[in-house]
Amino acid sequence: MGVKGVPVIGEDSNPMSIQGRLARERERLLGMTDEERRWRKQWVKDQHLSPNEPRHVPEIYRELNNPIKRLYKAPLDKAFSFTEPYIGKHLNQNIRYITGKLFMITYAAIFGVYWVKYHTNDWTRVTGWRMYTSRMKLLPGDPEYPRTSPRTKAQDYGNQNFKNSPI
Repeated sequence: MGVKGVPVIGEDSNPMSIQGRLARERERLLGMTDEERRWRKQWVKDQHLSPNEPRHVPEIYRELNNPIKRLYKAPLDKAFSFTEPYIGKHLNQNIRYITGKLFMITYAAIFGVYWVKYHTNDWTRVTGWRMYTSRMKLLPGDPEYPRTSPRTKAQDYGNQNFKNSPI
């Protein structure tokens, strides 16, 4: 038996919904016994949190976030700790989350552009991005129609800018 004689459903069983058939409004409208009414009243009362909920426990935060994660989260956490009294905790957490993701996306984009621009594959290195360009389609009647390739000798193909090096 539970609190004040109200039976506890599922006491010796696996975790399950403790609302039973009373979870559906139609079932409650069909009729409830006095015992079910007491149980339902207690269940609804138990759903209300106390004024000091939810509790913030610093030890749990330290346990769930390793030192490296706490280190890279610290700047935004500190910056957004000042805005929380003005915009509220929930909105503050959402804006902080979006701001962090935007910073990561921006950093990844800048890093990607830098890598493509300054780490191309040329004759000095084995790794890097190798860029190919397609020739334009020229048909008879186009002003540049009989255009031939700028590569005139066999050494011009696949030189990876070796001919243009200052060495």
